[in-house]
Amino acid sequence: MERPIVDQESCISCGLCISTCPGVFRFNSAGKAECFDPAGAPEKDIQQAVDGCPVQCISWE
Repeated sequence: MERPIVDQESCISCGLCISTCPGVFRFNSAGKAECFDPAGAPEKDIQQAVDGCPVQCISWE
Protein backbone atom coordinates (compact mmCIF):
# COMPACT_ATOMS: atom_id res chain seq x y z
CA MET A 1 0.00 0.00 0.00
CA GLU A 2 1.29 3.41 -0.91
CA ARG A 3 1.40 5.94 1.88
CA PRO A 4 1.26 9.73 1.69
CA ILE A 5 4.31 11.54 3.00
CA VAL A 6 4.76 15.20 3.82
CA ASP A 7 8.00 17.01 3.02
CA GLN A 8 8.53 18.70 6.38
CA GLU A 9 10.88 21.32 4.95
CA SER A 10 8.31 22.53 2.42
CA CYS A 11 5.18 22.34 4.61
CA ILE A 12 3.78 25.80 5.43
CA SER A 13 1.36 24.48 8.11
CA CYS A 14 -1.72 25.72 6.25
CA GLY A 15 -3.82 22.81 7.56
CA LEU A 16 -5.61 22.10 4.28
CA CYS A 17 -4.63 18.42 4.31
CA ILE A 18 -5.81 18.13 7.91
CA SER A 19 -9.18 19.70 7.17
CA THR A 20 -9.53 17.48 4.07
CA CYS A 21 -8.46 14.23 5.79
CA PRO A 22 -8.38 14.60 9.59
CA GLY A 23 -8.17 10.82 9.94
CA VAL A 24 -4.91 10.75 7.98
CA PHE A 25 -3.04 13.99 8.65
CA ARG A 26 -2.28 15.96 11.82
CA PHE A 27 0.19 18.56 12.99
CA ASN A 28 3.33 17.18 14.63
CA SER A 29 5.16 18.75 17.58
CA ALA A 30 7.00 21.09 15.20
CA GLY A 31 3.69 22.40 13.82
CA LYS A 32 4.13 20.69 10.46
CA ALA A 33 1.64 18.31 8.86
CA GLU A 34 2.37 14.59 9.00
CA CYS A 35 0.62 11.39 7.96
CA PHE A 36 -0.25 9.41 11.07
CA ASP A 37 -2.73 6.92 9.58
CA PRO A 38 -2.52 6.18 5.85
CA ALA A 39 -5.65 4.01 6.17
CA GLY A 40 -7.66 6.79 7.82
CA ALA A 41 -9.51 7.83 4.65
CA PRO A 42 -10.23 6.49 1.17
CA GLU A 43 -7.39 6.93 -1.30
CA LYS A 44 -9.48 9.35 -3.41
CA ASP A 45 -9.88 11.65 -0.39
CA ILE A 46 -6.17 11.51 0.36
CA GLN A 47 -5.46 12.31 -3.29
CA GLN A 48 -7.67 15.39 -2.90
CA ALA A 49 -5.40 16.53 -0.05
CA VAL A 50 -2.30 15.80 -2.15
CA ASP A 51 -3.71 17.75 -5.11
CA GLY A 52 -4.92 20.62 -2.92
CA CYS A 53 -1.64 21.26 -1.11
CA PRO A 54 -0.64 24.84 -2.05
CA VAL A 55 3.08 24.05 -1.89
CA GLN A 56 2.83 20.50 -3.31
CA CYS A 57 4.68 18.99 -0.34
CA ILE A 58 2.59 15.79 -0.08
CA SER A 59 3.45 12.83 -2.26
CA TRP A 60 2.93 9.07 -2.38
CA GLU A 61 5.68 6.78 -1.17
